[in-house]
Amino acid sequence: MGKSASKQFSEEVLRSHNEHRRKHQAPPLKLSSKLCREATRYAESLASTRILKHSAESSRGSCGENLAWASYDQPGKDVADRWYNEVKHYNFNRPGFSSGTGHFTAMVWKGSKQLGVGKASASDGSSFVVARYFPAGNITNQGHFENNVLPPKA
Repeated sequence: MGKSASKQFSEEVLRSHNEHRRKHQAPPLKLSSKLCREATRYAESLASTRILKHSAESSRGSCGENLAWASYDQPGKDVADRWYNEVKHYNFNRPGFSSGTGHFTAMVWKGSKQLGVGKASASDGSSFVVARYFPAGNITNQGHFENNVLPPKA
């Protein structure tokens, strides 16, 4: 994937994130070139092993992270919409982390300011997408969901 294609992809993912964030009264994210480089490096490493697993950085809480895999080249909006669709499983009356809503809560986490996006293709044509969020939100801040994951405005 060429540089301009990856920049276009990152901007598409960012635009989708910010449309969803606006519904939840979260300020727009800004693309970080540092986070994009790190996310791309990690996407390339996932593509080489073809195993989808969270990075050491996200496990340590130094960034939030969403991952996506598909057997084809994924458009950025599709990836972001798949993550966001977990909103239907989120209980705003009982805020908190769950594995079925973690992509959604990372996306709309009000306290996150920056986004990095990376995508890489594996030898079989499948694609791996990594989104990095800074500061990290939903994993490291268990008690703060009610202030950071707000219900959508009607």
